[in-house]
Amino acid sequence: MTATAVKSRELNLVGAINEALRQEMEKDERIIVLGEDVGKNGGVFRATEGLFDRFGKERVVDTPLAELGIIGSAMGLAIAGFRPVCEIQFDGFTPSIFDPVVSHLGRMRNRTRGRYSLPLVIRSPHGGLIHAPEHHSESPEAYFCHTPGIKVVCPSTPEDAKGLLISAIRDPDPVVFFEPKALYRAARGPVLDEPYAIEIGKARVRREGTDLTMISWGAMVGTCLKAAERLAQNGTSVEVLDLRTLTPLDLESVLKSVSKTGRALIAHEAPNSGSWAAEISALISERALTHLKAPVKRVGGWDIRMPLFRLERYYIPDIDRLLMASEEVLSF
Repeated sequence: MTATAVKSRELNLVGAINEALRQEMEKDERIIVLGEDVGKNGGVFRATEGLFDRFGKERVVDTPLAELGIIGSAMGLAIAGFRPVCEIQFDGFTPSIFDPVVSHLGRMRNRTRGRYSLPLVIRSPHGGLIHAPEHHSESPEAYFCHTPGIKVVCPSTPEDAKGLLISAIRDPDPVVFFEPKALYRAARGPVLDEPYAIEIGKARVRREGTDLTMISWGAMVGTCLKAAERLAQNGTSVEVLDLRTLTPLDLESVLKSVSKTGRALIAHEAPNSGSWAAEISALISERALTHLKAPVKRVGGWDIRMPLFRLERYYIPDIDRLLMASEEVLSF
């Protein structure tokens, strides 16, 4: 993005995603969108609405209810020179694609000694807070972050959603692109009209602070910002770092912020055990230990399955849980 490109308008997150897909498809005929209900219906969340009418059935493909088939077809298309963008309809359906992702998708460049790459995007909704049934409110990012050769992105604003998705589509290697479903229509903000790319692998400071660093991604970034505002009323200065990209992790920005504040709190929706927050916590402890004034704190979902919607709000961290955790870290 450039400072001179100022023409923009308010979009919600799903609108920004739709615009990124449309603009890139207009520029590059190699881009094919495929997934369950992405065509005539425009996707279950309407992220692909209008693309079928604009680009036709050859480039916006309704697939059978078979996630393995979606990824397998996309891999073949990518090897053949296309740039497929797959939609896995809900995050809880992603375990179905682990075999091709782990066994092939992240290995192709290394396996062929650089002869072939797989420039494809796997889009999937992410997280809870929409009162959905089982398998529809998961946070499976750690599974993919653990897989070498895969980039993992999870934006928190419409501006970032558009710019990062464009970068993901243009990337020469596979990208898993998580879209916080709680923000699809709740998050609104200015988005540049023209296509622009935001570099994958760069975090962004959403709020400057000096006493505590809150690190998060996706829908939890907004919760962190609200908690930071509450803490500011009592004179506590909180820095909120939005990772935006989980792999490659912008460790430089993480360590810079934590070294400044001396305290770190990592907030996310997934269960704490084996979470990506655990990896970030370990890296901070390994590389910034002498700067820490308190142990690193993680605030995530409980180590249980995401409950049905009546208990959902007790599972996903809210402002009160972040405030309690912050008080604990700040007490050292």
